[in-house]
Amino acid sequence: MRSLSTILFTLLLSFSTLATGGAYQPEEEVPKTPVEFGVQTAQINGEFYLSLNYKNFPHWHTYWKNPGDAGLPISSDISVDGKEIKLEQLEWPVPKRYIEKGDILAFGYDGFYSLFYKLPKEALNGSAKIHSTWLVCKHICIPGQATIEGNFANNIFETTDTKNLTAEGQVLESRFNQLPKLKEFPAEIDLILAKDSNPNVPSLILFYNLSDVSADQLMSNMNLLTPYPISPFSFKREELFKDKKNNVYAKYKIEWDGEYVEPVIPYPSNGKLDRPYKLKFLYADPKTKEVSIVEKTFTTVSLDQAEKTESFFSLVQRINNQVSTDKKIEVEQSDKVITSDTSESGGNTFLYYLLLAFIGGLILNFMPCVLPVISLKLFGLIRHSDESRASIFKHNLFYSLGVLATFLALAAVVVAVKAAGANIGWGFQLQSPPFVAIMVIVIFVMALNLFGLFEVRTPGGSKLGNVEIRNTYSGDFLSGILATILSTPCSAPFLGTALTFAFTSSTTAIVLVFLSIGLGLSFPFLLTGIFPKLIAFLPRPGHWMEHLKKFLALTLILTVIWLLDVYGALTTSSIPLLKLNTTLVLIFFSIYMLKHITKRKLFVLPFAIVTIALAANVLLTKETPVIDQSVNQIVLDKRQGGLDWEEWSEAKMNSSKEQKQLTFVDFTAKWCFTCKVNEKLVIDTASFHELVKKKNVKLLLADWTRRDEKIGSWLKKNGMVGVPAYFVINSKGELINLGETLSIKELEKTLN
Repeated sequence: MRSLSTILFTLLLSFSTLATGGAYQPEEEVPKTPVEFGVQTAQINGEFYLSLNYKNFPHWHTYWKNPGDAGLPISSDISVDGKEIKLEQLEWPVPKRYIEKGDILAFGYDGFYSLFYKLPKEALNGSAKIHSTWLVCKHICIPGQATIEGNFANNIFETTDTKNLTAEGQVLESRFNQLPKLKEFPAEIDLILAKDSNPNVPSLILFYNLSDVSADQLMSNMNLLTPYPISPFSFKREELFKDKKNNVYAKYKIEWDGEYVEPVIPYPSNGKLDRPYKLKFLYADPKTKEVSIVEKTFTTVSLDQAEKTESFFSLVQRINNQVSTDKKIEVEQSDKVITSDTSESGGNTFLYYLLLAFIGGLILNFMPCVLPVISLKLFGLIRHSDESRASIFKHNLFYSLGVLATFLALAAVVVAVKAAGANIGWGFQLQSPPFVAIMVIVIFVMALNLFGLFEVRTPGGSKLGNVEIRNTYSGDFLSGILATILSTPCSAPFLGTALTFAFTSSTTAIVLVFLSIGLGLSFPFLLTGIFPKLIAFLPRPGHWMEHLKKFLALTLILTVIWLLDVYGALTTSSIPLLKLNTTLVLIFFSIYMLKHITKRKLFVLPFAIVTIALAANVLLTKETPVIDQSVNQIVLDKRQGGLDWEEWSEAKMNSSKEQKQLTFVDFTAKWCFTCKVNEKLVIDTASFHELVKKKNVKLLLADWTRRDEKIGSWLKKNGMVGVPAYFVINSKGELINLGETLSIKELEKTLN
């Protein structure tokens, strides 16, 4: 017992060390206020402007309109007398370029800076609320937000908020004058947009060159051309080259995202764009050191230029023009801050997010999706309740190790996908048909075992035939793996904030947050392993457990039915689902034949071969390559309940906000068991129907069963990385996040 206690203590101590400083040096601690925020008005050249001021903690940065490889740009909402208003926003300040740890390119801001809005000639008057959100990063990334309330009186903003960050008038005027300005496209730059020479890749390449410029003249913290974001063009990294005659050459690879927008924009494989596109760039002039805005309109793309030009690039020398954030960043010293009070917006520390992750993992034990496996573990606790304290501790420790190992594996997948530049969300594994097929087969076999069709060691069992098995810890470890896999499609309270922080942060943060969730999920069993008397209330083992096994087997069969429904939604036709069902029938028949008809193993061999062949065929089923653009099937099913549900799109949400239309938005998925419970308890009830009809609520449904970049990106931007997620747009046009849980009382309160 002593050695096992040492193992557990070492495990927990190691984790605590990482969380409290082992992974970070003292200089990498998270500041209490990473970003200070404030609002003020300025009169410049006879015009009134609203200035949104930000001051980052030294060495921390936020993001520009085009954040780069990762990150989210600053976003703001302005309302007067409770109504959201749209003010003309001026160009953002020139951003700096950063190369973050892990070779992640970013464009953004450090120090003290301002974003400007032009105030209307018809003077604003009334109570005002300015809300801003951002993502601030250094060694980790932290989402932040702040709201400043005050009043407009003849276009002058006043507030009594002592945390309001302001700057001197001369400083604001200087920043205003330094904003980049639009100029004619420079004649010295040749720009060619070409189709990628690789026929299997839907991408474009932008080529350009600059004559009579040495590489030393290039601005070290800027690209030569920095693209503004424009759909469906997804710019990668600028690559620079030089020859021996003081000529600079450059290219951008551009991924075509037209297939992810609605309606779909076809890839210009014939060289013709569907409409003219005006590409906008910041141009860092190497000679004058001036940064200005330039634009170029394209109606076609070259079909043969890429192959010709790529061969030329192999003959010139690549330029390394990168700057790392590891270098010291100087904060502007000329900007004087009138108030130094801190804002509440950035006060969340790294330990705070670890605590949220732990609590969220603890709550997962009570979520419907994981209850079948948790019930099996409780069954095991009852079976082993008469064993020694050391034995009970071992069982629970191996279960916990299974949980932690699986969360560690999930974290590794998230890190790998992020490194590849793709987007990923919570519960991603159940968006994969092969993975769901494996889960169906494994859980089905477990159910047959509990029904008594055969005897092998599974979570909750301890016999193989009539022979007692002493070493059953592998079963406990497997139980921990299954509990994790079935729990991760659920998004529990507290998890949303912690996961958003993790998915937008460094590799270390992702690993530690995932391990915190795993510790929370396994904590009750760690606790009962150390203090077995905590489960003294459980009944003693007896014959009644045979009846309980049958009930638990039934819960696993219901889980299989649920997963079969998920599998059907992920595949393009009924054929893969038919193959999977046939595989399950053959598995059952083979086991039945082996046990009840003959003891000769050769007799069952043909059935086993057919079963394995079908199972392999099923597991090789790929994700649906084409998503039907007609109305989503889940939406059609919802409409049969009598309410007019519509398929979600960001455009529809923005329209509801502009029209101040009461709207309820449901982000769901076939594999989200918690979503189904919320539907039965709230959404499909008569009370919900009455509320919707009474208040004339618009209903939007976002189906995330299949992987959808648009849904994933929107959820991530709004502080969620999984489903269920519920949002309301109220009569003021405000978007309200209801989180992962739902009640009629809460809906009535927000739908006003």
